[in-house]
Amino acid sequence: MSSIFLFILVAILASAVALALYVVGIYNGLVALRNLVKNAFAQVDVQLKRRYDLIPNLVETAKGYMAHERQTLEAVVSARARATQANVNVAANPADPAAMKELNQAESGLSGALSRLLVVSENYPQLKADSTMKGLMEELTSTENRIAFARQAYNDAVLNYNTSRETFPQVFVANNFGFQAAEFFKIEDPAEKNAPKVSFS
Repeated sequence: MSSIFLFILVAILASAVALALYVVGIYNGLVALRNLVKNAFAQVDVQLKRRYDLIPNLVETAKGYMAHERQTLEAVVSARARATQANVNVAANPADPAAMKELNQAESGLSGALSRLLVVSENYPQLKADSTMKGLMEELTSTENRIAFARQAYNDAVLNYNTSRETFPQVFVANNFGFQAAEFFKIEDPAEKNAPKVSFS
């Protein structure tokens, strides 16, 4: 009878060890996917910072020609400041859904302010002909394209992570170990999803 008891005890222990290893495997898989989300956002972060660095030069160049458009220029500067701060918050923890929602809203505001600036700049032929402005616009357009590609890679990583954390049995491990759903990086207003296009030729 003691050998049967020992066999049952060994079987229970083996099952417990197998279950623990299975849970550890799920946990490690979720950590790896969450880290891919963080890495993907780091690529977005690089491109956003590049755009944030271009905007003051763009505003400064436009300021020389658009003396009567102070409100438009200040709106761009203010929107850039909000987006920069929101980006810092997300960069600290890309898996924080609240921070990503804040960045989505800030980026929508910045895109809208930039679009208004570029539309107003159409009324200033000398500004359109300025070589510095042309160069900045080309850099901005290139950066917007890079942001779009990096954002798509980030959203793909978020989709993989969220799908994994919501699938059975990963959902139990995710909920018990604090794996929150990640938020997609999207621009709220569909009209502002495209990079502003202004011709300076």
